[in-house]
Amino acid sequence: MRPIRLVLPVTALLLCALAAPAAAAAPTASGDWTAAPASGGGTRPSSDGRPYFYLEGPPGTVLQDTVSLSNPSGAPLTLRLRGAAAYNATDGGFAVRRTPDPWIALAAPEVKIPPHTRADVPFAVTVPPGAQPGDHPAALVAEAGGREVGVRLQLRVSGPTLSALTVESLRVDKAHGLIRYALVNRGNTTLAPRLALRVDGVFGRALDRPAKALPVELLPGQRVELSEPWAHPPALDRVTVRLDVTADGGAHATAGTSAAFVPWGAVAGAALVVLGGAAAALRLVRRRRRRAGEPVEMPLPERELAQTGARQ
Repeated sequence: MRPIRLVLPVTALLLCALAAPAAAAAPTASGDWTAAPASGGGTRPSSDGRPYFYLEGPPGTVLQDTVSLSNPSGAPLTLRLRGAAAYNATDGGFAVRRTPDPWIALAAPEVKIPPHTRADVPFAVTVPPGAQPGDHPAALVAEAGGREVGVRLQLRVSGPTLSALTVESLRVDKAHGLIRYALVNRGNTTLAPRLALRVDGVFGRALDRPAKALPVELLPGQRVELSEPWAHPPALDRVTVRLDVTADGGAHATAGTSAAFVPWGAVAGAALVVLGGAAAALRLVRRRRRRAGEPVEMPLPERELAQTGARQ
């Protein structure tokens, strides 16, 4: 599925359309329309500028919020809306499903906004009675003219939470100068993992990177493929690679693997030199024996020919 660029998380239901002030800016392209959480909504109300929607409640409840859609252009705008569950793309990016999320109900799936106008659209999230506790990330997606904008919705179902992860498929990719691995979120909360990397070899420590935040938000139940660059590995060594990954809530995982670095080109060249030297030494020994009158072993056909000539 094609990931959709998400500006912010969202959930909404249609409320009203408000005319813009008379001193509005000059008309702009219709692609300048925006979607954002309306002020004062959600489970944790706040002033303007909410970065995303946050809703929390127990199973069986209905939660409500509002999304604001602005049309600063001088032409009417029609926006199509849908709620969608979120997931991690293979590389860790935040993406949303193409199919509507059945938990999210919009007041209107399509909204017509006059020029220089903002429309506030309410929406509701119905948490099923049997919903599992923890985070259920989603987004409210607005689309017009081939452009899609997603506003993130952080939904948490009340109940026990567990932060847990594992590191899998750790390997050294020598051809591309990378250390590859996979992270899997085994808990029910969204994780912001931190990674520490260490590589020890026979000749000492080859790499030591302290813990750093990874550019990924790992959603519950998701697996992502990641890598760390290793531009200058040793030419000759056997190393042990160790990854330590941590996240808030006590999540911690480690993994290790080993790899051997051998300069096969140089080894092959040295072997050819040794073989060439051995062959030259053998030829030299044979020449010296001939000069000293020592018998030189000949192939069988030549021996037989020499014996025949002696009888004659």
